[in-house]
Amino acid sequence: MISELVVDVQPKEVSIAVLEDKSLVELQKEARNVSFAVGDIYLGRVKKLMPGLNAAFIDVGYKKDAFLHYLDLGPNFNTQQKYLKQALGDPKKAVAVPKMQILPEIEKDGSIGDVLKVGQEVLVQIAKEPISTKGPRLTSELSFAGRYIVLIPFADKVSVSTKIKSNEERARLRQLIQSIKPKNFSVIVRTSSEGKRVAELDHELKTLLKRWEDNIPKVSKVKAPSIIYEETARSVALLRDIFNPSFQNIYVNDKDVYNNLKDYVTLIAPGRENIVQLYSGEIPIFDNFAITKQIKSLFGRTVTYKSGAYLIIEHTEAMHVIDVNSGNRSKGSDAQEKTAIDVNTAAADEIARQLRLRDLGGIIVIDFIDMGEPANRQKLFEHMTSVMATDRAKHNILPLSKFGLMQITRQRVRPEMDVKTTEQCPTCFGTGTSKPSILFTDSLEGKIDCLVNKHHMKKFVLHVHPYIAAFLNKGFYPLSWKWKFKYSFNMKIIPDQSLAFLEYRFYDSDKNELDMNEETDLK
Repeated sequence: MISELVVDVQPKEVSIAVLEDKSLVELQKEARNVSFAVGDIYLGRVKKLMPGLNAAFIDVGYKKDAFLHYLDLGPNFNTQQKYLKQALGDPKKAVAVPKMQILPEIEKDGSIGDVLKVGQEVLVQIAKEPISTKGPRLTSELSFAGRYIVLIPFADKVSVSTKIKSNEERARLRQLIQSIKPKNFSVIVRTSSEGKRVAELDHELKTLLKRWEDNIPKVSKVKAPSIIYEETARSVALLRDIFNPSFQNIYVNDKDVYNNLKDYVTLIAPGRENIVQLYSGEIPIFDNFAITKQIKSLFGRTVTYKSGAYLIIEHTEAMHVIDVNSGNRSKGSDAQEKTAIDVNTAAADEIARQLRLRDLGGIIVIDFIDMGEPANRQKLFEHMTSVMATDRAKHNILPLSKFGLMQITRQRVRPEMDVKTTEQCPTCFGTGTSKPSILFTDSLEGKIDCLVNKHHMKKFVLHVHPYIAAFLNKGFYPLSWKWKFKYSFNMKIIPDQSLAFLEYRFYDSDKNELDMNEETDLK
């Protein structure tokens, strides 16, 4: 399997697509001005205690207060609070973490009111981004995640991933980390550290320690609520979690992000930094790698996947429901069971892909086509378990019920991916009437005339639907060339699959969109 990463950096948004054998399996979109990413650390203030929930609401600057449960305080909350009071009181007298005395752990079944008071300042980390009507979910057990290890201050132990099965390797890693880690810092050894040399692990440990030392002292200079540590850029964070030897290429269309990714690959996989490539083509990067078309076909309510069979995916506040339909497949009585097995097996493959792609979380109920043989239902359950094995989100799958329903729970730490595949008519804006389409090119020429002669723009790019681009470029002496001779040879026409049929966008030489609204139309 060939894995590729494609990063599309736009002025307002960064989109990251993961391809496996050219098939889209993960998509992340993040506005460039959005905060509250998982892993960010804040100095917050206790706003309200909820004894009935054994939790507190914390002000971290979000419009809705964040939620912190007693069980998310972490066993060493008292030690963290001692460190925070010293840092807020007199930073010069604050004791370094390795020299601190670890206080007794808080009680496992204690009460939130015993450890927190309204107005108290606390160090918290985002565990779940704001989802729907809920604010962020917090934890006070701070952690810094790397490719091979996770560093946790105010504790002193080493844990090794249970996915590392070899007892010899587990013992080697435990002893190795124990010998290089500083006092009063816990380390979780991740699965990817298996077989790694001490130099690699020591280098990452020092990198994570530097993050702590460079950011946490900021608490003495800010007032709650304030951000203390901002998690790595989304593209780098995603790469950190999914990078493996099967990655063939990483494409990015922005110079700064390209440098960040290349530096990170150099750090975690020396010698493989050449897989990061800067894309400089004129066609939008997602169009070039056939991602836009896959997005349009995969995010609708109905998803067709094999020989006319299709899924219907419905969303509610509490759960997601997926209905499997055979479509126009053969329904002959003699082949009914075989058809059901084939359709259900293919549906399991597509559902596993859809869960990753849309990042669906919570409870997912799947209504498969009924099968009469218990052995076939067991076979389908085992197949679903197998295809979900590559899903990095924690999940639990239950066998099919007697009604043919399968239930899956899947961890969700950020809002699910919801891409609108329907398009509002760009010429009538939903009113149902528009100008004659034959005049569309006249309208475009009017806007080009306005840009060149009124706004004195000599170099710009026009993005249009691929069909329109083909029309403008057809013939021996195409319309696009006539416009270039008449107005500007520095004008480029780019086909853009993300646009609706009669939609267009103008960009300047710095890729900033130019607002050419309706009042510039030809009179």
